Amino acid sequence: MTTQQLVLSLVLATMVFAVALELRVADFRRVLQMPRAVLGGLLPQFVLLPLATWGATLLLALPPATEAAMLLVACCPGGSLSNVVTHHGRGNTALSVSISAVAALLALVLTPFNFSWMVAANPATAGWLRQLDIDASAIWWSLLALLAVPMALGLLCSHHLPAFTARIQRPLARFSLLALLAFIVLGLVRERALLNAQILLPLALVVLHNAAGLALGWLSARAFRLGTADTRAVVIEGGMQNSGLALGIIAVQFDADIGMVIIASLWGIWHIVSGMGLATLWRRHDARLAH
Repeated sequence: MTTQQLVLSLVLATMVFAVALELRVADFRRVLQMPRAVLGGLLPQFVLLPLATWGATLLLALPPATEAAMLLVACCPGGSLSNVVTHHGRGNTALSVSISAVAALLALVLTPFNFSWMVAANPATAGWLRQLDIDASAIWWSLLALLAVPMALGLLCSHHLPAFTARIQRPLARFSLLALLAFIVLGLVRERALLNAQILLPLALVVLHNAAGLALGWLSARAFRLGTADTRAVVIEGGMQNSGLALGIIAVQFDADIGMVIIASLWGIWHIVSGMGLATLWRRHDARLAH
């Protein structure tokens, strides 16, 4: 593992740890109070978007690295940013936190499971992995290491050291987010020669992919007949994947393949733009109704 891969892995582990610090037993208790809404938020993340992405990669003749990156991002759970965006859009923040809490735990198993079988079931990506001599089980263990250990440490810290957790929670979350954004920006600057007309296709794929996540979140909310605030939370959860986690896996397991890095990096930037843009539109809509 190179120094860059090690540093990025530590940054991502810190992000997961920081998210775990924000989780409380009460967050999981809320799941019992709104199981239908939580299920509506989990369905797009772990079933609808991964399956839709897998189907799209079978139909489209894209480079294997691009398809693998799309599958990996689709399999990642939502990040803690979804809670902030949901709050800004006047959605049900408590529901968003509950969905994120459960998704973080389910991701320990479902993220590597979904990615492993979808990559293997796509002839293009399966053949590409064989060429790279990458074992799918290694990706599974890498995901578990980046998720399980920091998640467990964060939950233990928040439960047994509440005062210490309160002091470090906000600064640590800000640091890890800024560090990840710095990695994305520096990576794009380092590969600035690729930031020309050739970037338009990956950007278009990311925009459409993200729009699919948001749309599937909305369809899930409609199917479960959720109210306005709950629907907003589910939509944001469906469209904000943890692309930082995907970048970590790409760095560790795929030797920072540039085709995969571009997709995950563009996701990391675009889902913030689309999420905050949608939240702002909702706020303006509420303001118009208020008048």
